[in-house]
Amino acid sequence: MRLLVLVVPLMAAIASAQTPAPPSPESPLPTFEVASVKSSKNAPMNMMTRILPGRLEATNMPLRMLITQAYRVRAYQLQGGPSWLDSDRFDIVAKAPDGSTPDQTLLMLRALLVERFRLKVHTVTKDAPIYALVMARSDGTIGPKMSKTTDDCEAISAQRAAASRARGPDAVFTPPPPTERPICTASAMSSAQGPSGGFVLRYRSGGQQLDVLARTLSGLLERLVINRTALTGLYDYDLEFSPPRLLATAPEVGATPAAPIDDGPTIFDAVHQLGLKLESTRGPVEYLVIDSADHPTED
Repeated sequence: MRLLVLVVPLMAAIASAQTPAPPSPESPLPTFEVASVKSSKNAPMNMMTRILPGRLEATNMPLRMLITQAYRVRAYQLQGGPSWLDSDRFDIVAKAPDGSTPDQTLLMLRALLVERFRLKVHTVTKDAPIYALVMARSDGTIGPKMSKTTDDCEAISAQRAAASRARGPDAVFTPPPPTERPICTASAMSSAQGPSGGFVLRYRSGGQQLDVLARTLSGLLERLVINRTALTGLYDYDLEFSPPRLLATAPEVGATPAAPIDDGPTIFDAVHQLGLKLESTRGPVEYLVIDSADHPTED
């Protein structure tokens, strides 16, 4: 079995499926002390954003992903934009003031996009198709792939934060390998299997609220998912499914796109293994509309 480990942003700030309220005019966006923005020469798959104490590093990131991170929206919530929104990629290294929180650092990224990319956006709310995450069984029992966590995540998170502070300003918590059970965190892994070589994704989460699961599903399905299970507390769950489009590479210009590969259970099958299901419905969805953006001046 061929394994491919995926880099997944696990910060709750980035995972949020709705745009946070913008700062008031009396509270301007915080800014980085210094920032470098350059066109990237890295391979297309080598994309990563890291928020470290006092620093943000973005490697080989297209403007679309920078915007979704800075404004905390999913890709399906972003509309408009220049023709190079996905094709041109950038490396950013920025110094944040000491003591800056991840939330503040993302606001600084927002300010950087406004200043260096001349980004102008506005929000609009529309009635649109959404999914409701609900219980699959009338008796309210959960499925074989989900269980109440037995870990004390509040204490574990406090221990990790203390250990990170003790290691120094650049220390960050490193999640366990995807092959190990995640404890109060999450991991993702893909494997190639089946006669057609299709990919199967496995998301493993430990000690997570079901609102986090709903946000994860929103990104995978490119549609807003609302948690209506009424389940409270923290859960461990395991999602394993075949994504027909998620790992497809873009075809060459003029080439005929390959047929999607469906070599395993669907994401709907995987959700059902949790004792849950996704019901189609409609509801208000907030979109971020790009009015204009320019290539940045490099330094």
